[in-house]
Amino acid sequence: MHAETPTRSPNDAPLTPLRFLARSAEVFPSKPAIIYGERRLSYAEFRDAAERMALAIRARITPGDRVAFVAPNIPELLIAHYAVPLAGGVLVALNPRLSRDETVYILNHCGARLLFVDAEFTPVLGDVRAAVDTLTGVIEIADPEFGPAASPSSGPAGERDLGHTPLEAFLAFGDVVSDAMAHPLVWDIDDERAPISINYTSGTTGKPKGVLYSHRGAYLNSLGEVFHNSFRPDSVYLWTLPMFHCNGWCTTWAVTAAGATHVPLRAVRPATVWAAIDDLGVTNLCGAPTVCSIIANADEAHPLVKPLNITTAGAPPSPTVIEQLERLGITVVHVYGLTEVYGPYTICEYQPEWDLLTSAERAVKIARQGVAMVQAESARVVDSAMGDVPRDGITIGEIVLRGNNVMLGYFNDADATAEAFRGGYFHTGDLAVMHPDGYIEIKDRAKDIIISGGENISTIEVENALVSHPAVLDAAVVGVPHPHWGERPKAYIVLRPGHDASAEEILAATKLLIAGFKVPDYVIFVTDLPRTATGKIMKVTLRAA
Repeated sequence: MHAETPTRSPNDAPLTPLRFLARSAEVFPSKPAIIYGERRLSYAEFRDAAERMALAIRARITPGDRVAFVAPNIPELLIAHYAVPLAGGVLVALNPRLSRDETVYILNHCGARLLFVDAEFTPVLGDVRAAVDTLTGVIEIADPEFGPAASPSSGPAGERDLGHTPLEAFLAFGDVVSDAMAHPLVWDIDDERAPISINYTSGTTGKPKGVLYSHRGAYLNSLGEVFHNSFRPDSVYLWTLPMFHCNGWCTTWAVTAAGATHVPLRAVRPATVWAAIDDLGVTNLCGAPTVCSIIANADEAHPLVKPLNITTAGAPPSPTVIEQLERLGITVVHVYGLTEVYGPYTICEYQPEWDLLTSAERAVKIARQGVAMVQAESARVVDSAMGDVPRDGITIGEIVLRGNNVMLGYFNDADATAEAFRGGYFHTGDLAVMHPDGYIEIKDRAKDIIISGGENISTIEVENALVSHPAVLDAAVVGVPHPHWGERPKAYIVLRPGHDASAEEILAATKLLIAGFKVPDYVIFVTDLPRTATGKIMKVTLRAA
């Protein structure tokens, strides 16, 4: 279905990840592209599925419209990473663990035209069309690995009782419409700097911000992932990393670029992960340190014969876990990045001389955030005047980044974009030191983001939810170490005079406003909160308490 563009220069082709699937379907048409439960898709079938979905989407949107997905790691979400841009849309993959209010806010903010929802999450979202004016359709995905759709068909023309269109009915609509279309799908683009996706991150404002990725940035980051992960056609990639998070660190596109095999996982469970490793010959996976811990401490864990590489980020991996994995024959690579830079930006590039270190010494080296990836510009650690801090491993400064893998900006938020890009660099808000060997190491998070199980939690968002309780006068939330999740939120709460409420009551009310994983694990009632002379809460004091 490819159409030539006769006006294009013979020495210029705009960069887009769409090219990766088009090529792999040409070069490896019969090779396994997706293995998911009992389902098997070759690369030719992967391409065909993307084209079928794209035709149905294109018939319902105009170029540049946003198409949202609320789903776990299922083949349909992977296919959407090609189908949505192929249709001319912009993909918005959302965390299915968000509350209904959070999801509705994002859908309204991005002006989503279509929403695809996995049937497991239909009861949580309900019918959101009345709450999102821009929506013209909600499509429900019934995944056999989860079970039948949440509600039986009961309406006209295959509509479900919530007004959702079953995916097959939606695709069939596209089949009919495509017969009358005069122009075929085109597996390239005119403007490589056009948006391909929007990824939402809480940031520090408490309200999610939409991070714009371009076709060009996604293409280049994907090639960096191919290089640093050593993806090859015989690689088998296990999806322990959520595809909704930075488009799976762009590995949704990178694995396809290599012609490797995707193995989506609906949920990360020790037995399932180890079964995939043993039965499917998994060679690579990515995930937060929590995933590393799950694998290392599983009952099924055993030394491997075939090499397995894990790329981890989100928080510094525990040296203890790194040592555990090394003993199993698993290599751990630590990367650092943010949603605003397409996921990973720096990598702890392994040095041969580290072989001479003890395993404990080597684990400390590997836990650092490292140096720029091949597609990225060198990271800087700067002081308040934008001067580079000494490479002494002691002086703390802020990590600032620039280059092809910095976002286009925040969607519909010029002020936040300007603030993030001040001085010609993207300001991460992460505080780090620069070691003599040029490797960076994070020491604190200036934005007070809590990273729990690889997912970001905005302390301000949680504080706002806590303070909404009528008995709460003030609240502060900090991250505290957790042996499994890396960090968990801890709340310090000041009650209003004359009011009384238990921690359980406050947390139950909070859980109605924000996602469950953001709700604090610990609550401490205090009479006041430590503040600076300017009124700012001294969270460093609370963390040390």
